[in-house]
Amino acid sequence: MWICLHLNFFPHLMCLLHCFFQLNVEKSPFQRTYAAQIKKCAEMARKLRFFKEQMSKAGLSPSAKIMMRDDIDMDDLEVKLGELEAELVEINANGEKLQRAYSELAEYKLVLHKAGEFFYSTRSSATAQQREIEAHSISEESVDTPLLLEQEMSTDLSKQVKLGFLAGLVPRVKSMAFERILFRATRGNVFLRQSAVEDPVTDPVSGEKIEKNVFVVFYSGEKVKNKILKICDAFGANRYSFPEDLGKQAQMITEVSGRLSELKTTVDVGLLHRGNLLQTIGDQFEQWNLLVRKEKSIYHTLNMLSIDVTKKCLVAEGWSPTFATKQIQDALQRATFDSNSQVGAIFQVLHTIESPPTYFRTNKFTSAFQEIVDAYGVAKYQEANPGVFTIVTFPFLFAVMFGDWGHGLCLLLATLFFIIREKKLSNQKLGDITEMTFGGRYVIMMMALFSIYTGLIYNEFFSVPFELFGPSAYACRDLSCRDASTAGLIKVRRTYPFGVDPAWHGSRSELPFLNSLKMKMSILIGVAQMNLGIILSYFNAKFFQNSLNIWFQFVPQMIFLNSLFGYLSVLIIVKWCTGSQADLYHIMIYMFLSPTDDLGENQLFIGQKTAQIVLLLLALVAVPWMLLPKPFLMKKQHEERHQSQLYVPLQSTEDSFQLDTSHDSHDHEEFEFGEVFVHQLIHTIEFVLGAVSNTASYLRLWALSLAHSELSSVFYEKVLLLAWGFNNVIILIVGIIVFICATIGVLLVMETLSAFLHALRLHWVEFQNKFYEGDGYKFCPFSFALLSEEDD
Repeated sequence: MWICLHLNFFPHLMCLLHCFFQLNVEKSPFQRTYAAQIKKCAEMARKLRFFKEQMSKAGLSPSAKIMMRDDIDMDDLEVKLGELEAELVEINANGEKLQRAYSELAEYKLVLHKAGEFFYSTRSSATAQQREIEAHSISEESVDTPLLLEQEMSTDLSKQVKLGFLAGLVPRVKSMAFERILFRATRGNVFLRQSAVEDPVTDPVSGEKIEKNVFVVFYSGEKVKNKILKICDAFGANRYSFPEDLGKQAQMITEVSGRLSELKTTVDVGLLHRGNLLQTIGDQFEQWNLLVRKEKSIYHTLNMLSIDVTKKCLVAEGWSPTFATKQIQDALQRATFDSNSQVGAIFQVLHTIESPPTYFRTNKFTSAFQEIVDAYGVAKYQEANPGVFTIVTFPFLFAVMFGDWGHGLCLLLATLFFIIREKKLSNQKLGDITEMTFGGRYVIMMMALFSIYTGLIYNEFFSVPFELFGPSAYACRDLSCRDASTAGLIKVRRTYPFGVDPAWHGSRSELPFLNSLKMKMSILIGVAQMNLGIILSYFNAKFFQNSLNIWFQFVPQMIFLNSLFGYLSVLIIVKWCTGSQADLYHIMIYMFLSPTDDLGENQLFIGQKTAQIVLLLLALVAVPWMLLPKPFLMKKQHEERHQSQLYVPLQSTEDSFQLDTSHDSHDHEEFEFGEVFVHQLIHTIEFVLGAVSNTASYLRLWALSLAHSELSSVFYEKVLLLAWGFNNVIILIVGIIVFICATIGVLLVMETLSAFLHALRLHWVEFQNKFYEGDGYKFCPFSFALLSEEDD
């Protein structure tokens, strides 16, 4: 549709239209009309992301409630966000400076304590050692040697050298390497002493908690000092000045402690102010974020429109549903009235050759089923939608594999919890798995209901049969019933009215009987669903007026499928109705190998051999019927269409035709017969082989149903009944807990997921590939409601 409207009207209309056509392709994004506004919105979005990061670091979260206000002006919001960012940046910078100063003083205090202890202990040890030496010297001195001792002592004092030292902290993980490098760089001419700090220390540079060691290194000479300084810088060792005098050390510790207390108070005040500011931002963050995203999305869409500068209006082209035409016109009139605009709006329908988007109106019940179909591919415009059939066929095929009405009740109760609380849960942020389960709550509800139905047919309640619809049709041959679990049952009354007779469960014939029943039932269901898919392909071809697909695709496909597997389905039904003992495997195999042989005991009806020969010939004829005619007829149609487009009528009556050069370029394209033929060959081979493989694929209904039943029986007999047989309360309680956990974890979770995936495959591959192309694209209208769910 083509719409020419005033700028003030546009936001009222966009929610009804599909993503608009780009009418400014020749311009770069920076040359378009509203590039400056988009840049401004992007800058505001950057500031909001900065606020969100700061709130996350502070352990705060934005308020979930969005209090919408109509009086917020975007220019005022831009100024306010700028002021808040500047204030927050300044607070962060001051806070970082104060925190760094506080961390440095804390490290300095540790150095004063640890190094002071080292100096004090060393000085005490040296004083005690000196006293011992002096006492020993006095006791051994003689009258003849006083002058010599004085000479030696004066000589030693003249050789003493003044040592320098450096103190600081080094990360503990680097302390050993730090010591080795110091030793090698100075050739052992240093003395290093380290002391571990018990608690991690906040590093002034990185701000992280790091385990460190206090070190004191003694050296001699300026060259050695310069080497030590470079090594300290390389290892991230923080150095601090340290007085040698004990009195000054105590004075420095007192001063540092006082300054730490003052800085602590200042840092706490700054953090409180920062927290209050972030809390104020958090209360309105979601509202601001939504407003900015709305504004940016509007200008982004406006950049796709062309502007008539002289008339001061916008020209937009986009898709809208036919039913929304009246809503669009009402929105235009309402916008004209609300804005007091003197410029009217023009709404005009355009005719185009482009393929329209696909839109299906769904509700909360049908939307999940439609998503299952759309996950395979979006239907092209006016193509038959398999989602309508999926509402019934998907939960039914799931239930055939999952059939147990006890497990179905458990699924139903779990789903009803989500359905009853859907209003509350829809406004909450759920986990990934919970959110996925909540989104498919109605699909699971239908799966549970169908599972209850098929479970009643299978007569299984946690693998236990019940006589819900009357007594069993079988009874024991004798009063002892010793052979009741083997072959000692006889039919004494009419057939059990609904589902499998409970007498089959636990008998020796249970597994062969259920195997035969479920396998044949799977074939019948599969052939029926594949026939439905081929029939839908007929309606697609009829709607799009494609007679070639009807005569050379639908008809031969129906003939081929039903000549083989449709016939097999008829044989299954006839065998059930007549109670015949014919071997269907033998009939189908020798229908191909020896179609003219007599059937003997395998004959189910009169004229069966003749019918089989006719069906086999029809199946063989259907293959070239699908392959050969269609490519040649397509080539002929293309040539006729090409000839008819070369000449068009003139306005003058003198000449009847003239050469037409205005038709689309794709009409001039050469018809690639080889490509079309190969494509048809692949399609034919795919269908022929797929008819066999797809029918066999439906046997998963039998396999998974049998596996689910046997697994449930194992849990019941080998866990619950086994625990019951011990006649011990503790063992019984443990058995019940194990049975419940196994039922929930394996049968209600893993088996549900397995059956769901297999049902999904049967719909995508075996059903939809018969008619569904799925090469369309969704109708995605501009909607503010989606902004809260999608990324910017």
